[in-house]
Amino acid sequence: MTSKSLLQKIDAILPQTQCTKCGYDGCKPYAQALVQQEASINRCPPGGSQGIQQLATLLQVPVLPLDPECGPEIPLQVAVIDEAHCIGCTLCIRACPVDAIIGANKFMHTVDPQLCTGCDLCVAPCPVDCISMVDANRTWTTADANAARDRHEQRAARLLKLSLQEEARLNQKSIQTATHSEELASLPTPPQPSGNEKTAEQLKKEAIALALQRARERRQQGIKKGPATP
Repeated sequence: MTSKSLLQKIDAILPQTQCTKCGYDGCKPYAQALVQQEASINRCPPGGSQGIQQLATLLQVPVLPLDPECGPEIPLQVAVIDEAHCIGCTLCIRACPVDAIIGANKFMHTVDPQLCTGCDLCVAPCPVDCISMVDANRTWTTADANAARDRHEQRAARLLKLSLQEEARLNQKSIQTATHSEELASLPTPPQPSGNEKTAEQLKKEAIALALQRARERRQQGIKKGPATP
């Protein structure tokens, strides 16, 4: 079996909740770690004992109990937003790995219970603690997992596209800034006054001093001639 084929089989066993409780960024990164024998098969609480058994059979390794460091195996839960206290900050929307939260900035948000994977990643970012996890009162099916995988991949593709667009925008801005700087550098440099040239303020002071000097000289000449003879 090729590594790619094994990766697909492992990924098909994992529940696709994208909860990161296994210590990886999602189900596929955890599957890749299992292919590379860098992780144990008992790190997926949503998959539970049944998922561990399936992974052990596929990988031909011993069955292990669920690692308690990853959290307990619990029934499927879904997130619920207390709409009366929601401030529309969109932090939960950005945290949701499968686009299960509907809302917009400064508008009330709500969770689609049919799309929610129960990952609880939206709980911690909420600044007003208005999100809680409640029993979904249903089981998570293979169809749910496949749909969640598709939404997660679509979200990742959308975020990558936005990131590339922002990078291109910043690069274009840098090019425009550099071009403008080059244009300024190509302009002729205005003549700078040499050390021997006098400023307007200096010339003004010299003119005033010269006028005062002439006034003193005229006054001295008048004193030497003395008073006029009647």
